[in-house]
Amino acid sequence: MVDYRIELVGLPVSDIPRARAFYGDTLGWPVDHDQVVSDDIHFIQVTPPGSACSIAFGKGVSEMAPGTLKALQVVVSSADDALADLRGRGVECSDIDEQPWGRFIYFADPDGNTWAVQQLPDWSANAG
Repeated sequence: MVDYRIELVGLPVSDIPRARAFYGDTLGWPVDHDQVVSDDIHFIQVTPPGSACSIAFGKGVSEMAPGTLKALQVVVSSADDALADLRGRGVECSDIDEQPWGRFIYFADPDGNTWAVQQLPDWSANAG
């Protein structure tokens, strides 16, 4: 079986500098690339800390309408720490949503693309 790892997800945005500021400055995610390839392509790639998968946005990156990518998800070790970090950075986000399958925080970027931050449950607590 061949391993297929998700490496990059294209994110539809309407305002490139605003998206770069949100992901790079507000969230503090490292900007891996910011390159104008041609008049038709401006490619910005950011990677959430600890993630093997990056997001890319810019001109010529996605044909989707801005704000239509829903339910992107990252996993964290502590939802409490993530909530404090997001709110400390000025990100409007939900309170922690407690579910049997994890603890979740939800937020959206300036275009309305939505994110879920999940703390996985401790499945070992039920191991017997």
